[in-house]
Amino acid sequence: MNQPLAYVHPGAKIAKNVVIEPFAVIHNNVEIGEGTWIGSNVTIMEGARIGKNCNIFPGAVISAVPQDLKFEGEDTITQIGNGTTIREFVTINRGTKDRGQTVIGENCLIMAYCHIAHDCIVGDNCIFSNNSTLAGHITVGNYVVLAGMAAVHQFCMIGNHAFVSGGSLVRKDVPPYVKAAREPLSYVGINSIGLRRRGFKSEKISEIQSIYRILYQKNYNTSQAAEIIEAEMEATPERDEILQFIKNSKRGIMKGYFTSN
Repeated sequence: MNQPLAYVHPGAKIAKNVVIEPFAVIHNNVEIGEGTWIGSNVTIMEGARIGKNCNIFPGAVISAVPQDLKFEGEDTITQIGNGTTIREFVTINRGTKDRGQTVIGENCLIMAYCHIAHDCIVGDNCIFSNNSTLAGHITVGNYVVLAGMAAVHQFCMIGNHAFVSGGSLVRKDVPPYVKAAREPLSYVGINSIGLRRRGFKSEKISEIQSIYRILYQKNYNTSQAAEIIEAEMEATPERDEILQFIKNSKRGIMKGYFTSN
């Protein structure tokens, strides 16, 4: 249902049962899936691909061109997964030729005033609290929680099920399953509350704790700890995920609370 005071470009592809409130602006080359609600004063620019049953609140700007001086007008997109809610005044920029797209997964909650820059890839079921900011080229896993006003440096990675405390400056990669806090950002334990909420058993949580005890509490360097974990810990999907994350880290992982970044 399009309100007469909304503007929808004739080249936009709007599915049935989409509600577009007054004063929203939908540009050319936009696709919006069934059941999505677009609030008043939302601007959805070229290249947006918005899934089904999303809610986009007033003032949000989706798929604006990147804030990147290297951007040359290349044909890129912004992908928003099904069931995702984007609150007031969120800004999400489309990709550049680096990745060609900015992606937000399914069933995410992006709270008011968050910014997600070009070429970010965000997984499913993530929660970004108010004013959280992602610079360009960041990769975020599934079930990641960023508390309010967290700021993440470009090219960083954040692993699945990680929790980053409010006001944090994320300059290094944050491994899966952990809680990150303090300044400089450090390991302060595993995200046991989040893991229990998502059905992880006590035995599995204990296994993850044992892995991070070797990595962060035994005064080994990262390479030594990874070798010990691989040699001494039973091979499980979680162990292998942590080791692969460490291996793939280009910026280096954050440090433990016994050492400085």
